[in-house]
Order: sequence, then C-alpha cells, then structure tokens
Amino acid sequence: MCGIVGFVTNAKEKKKIIKEMADTINHRGPDGEGYYVDQDVALGHKRLSIIDINGGAQPMYNDREDIVIVYNGEIYNYPELKSELEQKYEFKTNCDTEVLVHGYEEWGSDLPSKLRGMFAFAIWDKNNQKLFCARDPFGIKPFYYYHKDDTFLFASEIKAMLVYPGFEKELNLDLLGSYLQFSFTPTNETFFKNVNRLDAGSSLTYQGGNLEIKKYYHMEFREEKEDFSSSVKRIQDVMEESVKSHLISDVEVGSFLSSGVDSSYIVSLARPDKTYTVGYENQKYSEISYAKDLAQKLDIKNITKLISKEEYLKIVPKVMYHMDEPFSDPAGIALYFLSGIASKDVKVVLSGEGADEFFAGYGPYREIVDMGFYNKIPYSIRHFIAVILKCLPEFRGRNFLVRRGEKIEESYVGTNRLFSEKECKHLLAQPNPIKIKDILYPVMKDYTKESDLIKMQVVDLNFWLVKDILHKADRMTMAHSVELRVPFIDKEVFDVASSLGENKKISKESTKIALREAAKSVTPGGAYKKPKLGFPVPLREWITESDYKEEIASTIKQDFVKEFFNQDYALHLLDVACEKKDFTYKKVWGIYTFIKWYEVFFLNKTVEEGKNVSEQLCVSE
Repeated sequence: MCGIVGFVTNAKEKKKIIKEMADTINHRGPDGEGYYVDQDVALGHKRLSIIDINGGAQPMYNDREDIVIVYNGEIYNYPELKSELEQKYEFKTNCDTEVLVHGYEEWGSDLPSKLRGMFAFAIWDKNNQKLFCARDPFGIKPFYYYHKDDTFLFASEIKAMLVYPGFEKELNLDLLGSYLQFSFTPTNETFFKNVNRLDAGSSLTYQGGNLEIKKYYHMEFREEKEDFSSSVKRIQDVMEESVKSHLISDVEVGSFLSSGVDSSYIVSLARPDKTYTVGYENQKYSEISYAKDLAQKLDIKNITKLISKEEYLKIVPKVMYHMDEPFSDPAGIALYFLSGIASKDVKVVLSGEGADEFFAGYGPYREIVDMGFYNKIPYSIRHFIAVILKCLPEFRGRNFLVRRGEKIEESYVGTNRLFSEKECKHLLAQPNPIKIKDILYPVMKDYTKESDLIKMQVVDLNFWLVKDILHKADRMTMAHSVELRVPFIDKEVFDVASSLGENKKISKESTKIALREAAKSVTPGGAYKKPKLGFPVPLREWITESDYKEEIASTIKQDFVKEFFNQDYALHLLDVACEKKDFTYKKVWGIYTFIKWYEVFFLNKTVEEGKNVSEQLCVSE
C-alpha cells in the first residue's frame, strides 16, 4: 500500500517538485520512497512495505528500463499471473508490482482486466511517450488527475497536487448542491476545478497532450436458477477463498470488528490475532460489548477505544484535511480513531465494507417487499401522487410515497440522503446547476430494464460505496499508515452476489438473507442475524449539548459563509436538530463539515493547534 504522484509537463526542477508532491502524502507510505524523472515525466512513490519488504521498491522497471511503474494496492492473483508470465519474462522480485510491469509488456492496455485486487497505478511507456493508468473495478484505491492546457498531474490524494507550482486552486462551487443531497461528492468532478477522480473500473491514457479514458469493467447481474442451499454454499466457498487471498502478507494482519454480520463473518474466517473496535460511553451507540463477546468466543484479542465527544469534535479539521473534499458521514471520524488504535500494532487490517452493496443489506431495499402492494399501482398514478406531495409539508410516510413515485434511476441517491432539492433552494446562497438525474444517468442508462432492487444496488455500488464508504476507508486508514483490505469487494465475490435472486437478498423480516445464512456456519453467537447499525455515532445527542451547538453556530455565523448558505435557515436547522427531530442533525453536520473543509483548504485554518496547514503537509501521526 502506497502513495503515488506524477506529472507530464515541461516544468523545470522536476526532481524538487515531484519530491514535494510525494512528501505531502508521506502518511501513505513512510517506509520508503523512490522517484523517476526524465525530460518528459516525473513519477514519485511513497511505500508502505507489506509484501517482499526488501525487494519491492518503486518505481520499478522492466529489463530494458523503458517501462516504469508507480503503483498503490495489492494484486491478489499475482502468484497465478506470475506463473504465466515466467514462461516469457525473468522475475527479479517476489512482489506483485513486477507482475504489473511484465503484464503491461505482455498485454498492454488489457492488463487491468486480468487483475484481481485493489489498485491504482501509472505506467510510463518511454518508447511510445505514453502514460497508462488504471483503477480497480470497484474503486477501492483512489486516483485523481488534473488536466489543463499542457499540464497533466496525477496523485493518490488531491492535496499532493496543490504543491505543484502551476496548479490553479479554484473552488468548484457547482457541486455544493449535489454534495448536500448525496452527503458526499457524487461526481467524478471534485470540489477543485479541473481535478477529477478516475472512475472505478477505468483506465486512462495520456499521450501527446491527449487524454483518453476507457471503461474496462462493467457490472452485470445474471440470476442463477438454483436452490437456496446451493447459493449459500457458493457464498461460503467464495468468501473462504477471498479471505484467504486477502491474508497474503509479509507482516501481521489484524481486523476491524463491529457487532454486525459483515465484520463478524470476516473475522470468523480469518481468525486474526488482533481485532479493533471503537465505541462510546452511551451504550446505545457502542458496539464494544458485542465485539468483545465474539472475540472471546473465537479466542482472539479485541482492542478497544471509547471516543469522547470532545476529541471527536476537535479532530474534525484534521479529518477534513485527510478527506481532501467535504465529507459529512459521521462514521468517517470514528474510523479515524479506529485506524489510530490499529496502527499501534499492525500495518494491515481486514474490514467488512461492500457486503451491504453486494448482498443487499440496506433498510430501504426492503421497501420493495414491505410495501409491495403500493408498487403494484401504475407508475403514472404513483408519480402524480409524488408530484403533489413534494409541495406539501413533511408528514409520516411522505418520503416513502415520494420515493416510490419516482424512477429509481432518476431520483434515488442512496441510503444517506441529506437534503431534498426543495430544501437546497432554501439553503443555498446560489442556485444549484446540477440535477440528480444528470448525475445518475451516465451510470443507470445501462440498467433501466433491471428490477428496482438491482437499480438501487447499482446506485449504491457506483456512488455510495465508491465515493463515501471506500473513500473514508482509504483516507482514514492511510492517515495512520495502515492498509485496509476488503474481502467482500472482490470480482469473484461479486460474480456470486450478482447471481442471487431477490428472494435470497431481502424479505419483510431481513436483509442479506443468503449471506447471513452463509455466515451462520462459522460465526459464533447471534452476530449473523443482528440488524444493521452502520457504525453508529452519538451525534444526535451531542449536537444538543452547549459546546457542540455553540461551535456549530459560531462556525455558521462567520461572514464568508453567506457566500454559500442562507445563514438564518442553517441556524434554524440547528435549532430543529437540538430538539432531536427526525434526522436534521445530519443536515446540520453536512453544512458544518463543508465549512470546516473550506477553512482548511481555502482559508488555511489550522488543522492542529499551533500548526498551519502548510507546515503539516508532510506530517502524519
């Protein structure tokens, strides 16, 4: 696991610039560094040593040294690929990076489709003056690029580009409305103009000043007609194999552990020596007792931390710095602390991300069966009802009727929607030019004939999973120089999950039905049947207390904030949140975290007391 940076420009002092860029993300790889510079390109690499500790230094070259790679990730099928390539190429190391080098020589731009793992890499093809880059099928590892005029930059994190002398830092304010609706940045555009993320399952070629992006992986759903027990057996087999491949390492591997079925299943299969859990004094939001109980039954160690409300609020600016973009998911901060305790013992952890998206674990999915009678009403009638209700005040059941009266591929924004379009009009100081259906359409146009459940999964797989779940998982673990591995998010696992029929995913009583049954055989206790908690945080309670309310209110009242928000309306929402009404606290938190992010990246406010942002670019805990 590493951090990668690079550029193709005619800039002077390339060696100095590329090192400054790499040093900015030193937290991603404090064990080593390496650089390649010629008259056309500069590549940089920060290494976290996991496999072939002595022989895996980067950049890495082929024998003729006309192919150069910097790479971030793990290729789990590299032993098989190496065995195939050894018939033609001589290997000098036992690391997966060299497989990529010779794999590119052998297969060229078809290389990414051969890989099973998590990855983001950049290969400089010197003879063809071509930069070839790719990101893994599900977007586990990040890859950003900046292209303007004759300047092309790339990096694992946006902050590494900010130190490039020719970088023009400008706020992409058009995204604010979509951020407020999705609760994260849902587009491949970012809040920094001309900076884009490479989409999951895509490759990028930059040659002669021209940029070309291609999609090499497309998710397909084909139901297998088999009995329930056969499906469960296939899940058990593929998960055992996936966990085994994700344990390949030359250093110790630990695991995160919550109270739910996902991480409990991973831990029960992997049996690591150490597991890690965070919680709170408020037992309603703490999963520590459940995690300790499972760890005791498996005879493994569980290391825990109670997060106080004071340290949670204090760390927000630093978390926003590591996130690179505004990020409102309260679980991201909890994950920061969780990664911190794991980093004291291990460099690699397993986690349960992806199970809900692959196997249908979210509550809204159950509406399809819970309210099946309403879905039978013709769409034209449901849509008419939704249009009328959008104009009326909130009441119990209104949101359901609105959702079921709109096409999923045009309106569903995932499981954690913050604001409606109507609310955004009240809140935003400037109109939001980006419509939800315009964001969804490029992805959903290929799935219009699928069932409503699959459509919802596709939205969550392409947006919520990549741009929230995996974004925070990568940033919060790498902030502490820890590699996170996600055995559920695997091509082979997806092939099984995508073949399950609706009755094996959801019912009126449960979600992830077949997965829970598969986990039951190896998971002690009742974790396999526990309802989803979703990394709970007591934010709803904390926000009513004077220290939180005063901090949020004073943040909103700052003069510059009126450029973005109707401050009176935002403060009204804070008052509503303090009455613990519905989920308004999440909306307030979304406003607050955007402002704190803006302070860090555009006003150079301190991330840690006594240090300004520029002094902290190369600092990690």
